[in-house]
Amino acid sequence: MSDGADRGASPVELAVVMPAVLLLLFGSIQVAAWFLARSTAMHAAQSGVNAQRVHQAPSGAGVERATAFLAAAGDWLADPKLTCATTATEVTCTVTGTSISVVPGVHLTVSQTAHGTVERWTEPAR
Repeated sequence: MSDGADRGASPVELAVVMPAVLLLLFGSIQVAAWFLARSTAMHAAQSGVNAQRVHQAPSGAGVERATAFLAAAGDWLADPKLTCATTATEVTCTVTGTSISVVPGVHLTVSQTAHGTVERWTEPAR
């Protein structure tokens, strides 16, 4: 039989291990939030490109569509900034921001860019 020398060892071991377990738990949730923010930014950028690349799309259509997407997607991406640049042949939309923070003091930056070809009339091949 035990003489009681190990009495109370389990709570002490738990107190030592629990901060590491909580750090891993919240760290994994923070990484998941970062991936969701990246996905949200990418889909917003793609949505902006799809709106801006349409034949004779008005200026600002891409930013408007991306802003609407971000409003509907929720708060996964904090402080989003949108830019869409259009040339004669190409559209590029970039969405940047930070993911929501689960771990205090951790602010992970997200930046996603999408490209697309502008729809236009061209001469047929002969």
